[in-house]
Parts: sequence; C-alpha cells; structure tokens
Amino acid sequence: KSYLLATSLAVSLLAATTHAELGDAKKLPAPAKQKVEFAKDIKPLLEKSCTQCHSGEKPKGKYRTDTIENLIKGSGDEAPIIPGNSAKSPIVHYAADLVTDSEMPPKDKRDKFPALTKEQISLLRAWIDQGAKY
Repeated sequence: KSYLLATSLAVSLLAATTHAELGDAKKLPAPAKQKVEFAKDIKPLLEKSCTQCHSGEKPKGKYRTDTIENLIKGSGDEAPIIPGNSAKSPIVHYAADLVTDSEMPPKDKRDKFPALTKEQISLLRAWIDQGAKY
C-alpha cells in the first residue's frame, strides 16, 4: 500500500510541476465541436508546421512528430499529449504561444513553418480530447 501511495504522490507532484509550467489554459482556443480524424485533420497540420524540424536523425528537442507513437510519447519525462485532456497537453500550449521560449514553431522560423491558426489549434484540442486516436 505504501508503494502505491508513494507512486501516486510522485505522479501527482510531477503532474503539478509540469502543468505549472504551462500557460493559462483559459487563453486556449476552445476545442472544435466536430469529430476529428488524425489522417485527415491533424497529420497535414503537423507535416506543414512541425515534422520538417521534428523528424530525421537529429530532431529538434529530440522530439519527433513523424510517427503517431513518437508524437504522443514525446522524448523525455513530459508527455506532449495527454489523450482526453488537451488543456493539460503541452503541445497545445506550445502551439498557442502560451509558453515563453517554447513557442512552436519558433517565432524566428515562421516565415518557413507557419504557426497554427486558432482554428487549427481547436482541431488539435478536439483530437486530443477525443482520445488522440489514429
């Protein structure tokens, strides 16, 4: 029992620390109300704005968006996508420019890689809230 309690407490503390670093979720565009499909709605957004830097042998930030498995699991301790909870998914906060110095794409690269629009962030949020299925 004590192991489970300690594990639960550690997970809660990690989650609190991770989410404290995110932006204000109230500033996020609302999730789209439509059913969102990965292949049709999300993959093209990622390919246009993310995958060129986040793929290959040396992906930026060691984070890859070229496969769904890499997209969801991330590269370190923090999962970029929390299926079912877009408001706590770091990728949404980065795309919405709510985390200083972690805006995605970086502001100085946006001439080549466009930032996601509010409508596109809404689609990303809806896909995550719908379970991030593919």
